[in-house]
Amino acid sequence: MSSWQQMITASSEHDSTENMKEKKFLYDIVANGRNGIDVDKFDYIVRDSRACGLGCNFHFERLMESMRVMGDEICYRAKDYLTIHKLFATRADLHRTVYTHAKVKAIELMVVDALLKANDFLQIASSIRQPAEFWKLDDSILKIIEFSNAQELKEARDIIQRIRRRELYQFCNEFSVPKDKMEHFKKITPQDIICSQKTGGVTLEEEDIVVSNVKIDLTRGRNNPLQRIMTVMRYSQSKMIASATCCLHFTKI
Repeated sequence: MSSWQQMITASSEHDSTENMKEKKFLYDIVANGRNGIDVDKFDYIVRDSRACGLGCNFHFERLMESMRVMGDEICYRAKDYLTIHKLFATRADLHRTVYTHAKVKAIELMVVDALLKANDFLQIASSIRQPAEFWKLDDSILKIIEFSNAQELKEARDIIQRIRRRELYQFCNEFSVPKDKMEHFKKITPQDIICSQKTGGVTLEEEDIVVSNVKIDLTRGRNNPLQRIMTVMRYSQSKMIASATCCLHFTKI
């Protein structure tokens, strides 16, 4: 695995690699597997909050100005614990109110289906391991598919046009799993839904259903994420370690 690939993969997965014998903190910058504080979150939390018209109380500049490398790890001032808490709390709020919103998930699933159907013709996946080509992949790929006359892109084109007309995959139901049941909760699958449908009317197949099992917490499950950060004082608060799980069901018809 090349160094640039390791930089965008959580650092905890590469603790034993040769490249991390020195300056391990470099692998915490983009995707921090040790404590979850990284520039990726700095970027999308501020960007998405602004794009959605939401307020953002997290100011990453404060952390950037005060962070220091100590013991080969990026450390923060103890008095910045509230700023760090806002980072994790804002991320969780975005997942609850934006990323897992029924219409957002429906559009996400439709875009994925469109790209999968267009992949054989456009060879989209071939760019994944070619940085010089990968960076060119942006929202314009949807326009390319939508305005193409190629018969090979008809299925993908139809899906994108459905998005434009707001004919989205139909949201069916959701179920919130109580915290005391989460440990023994089995993820729901399309097969579970099919087996539960009643006879008569429309008969759904597994490929007609998408189940999204979502777990939202502060990146460390029931654990306080601040306990993994060096030099930060302990900060125990029940709402910080609360987590929630829900299932979103969609049909593609």
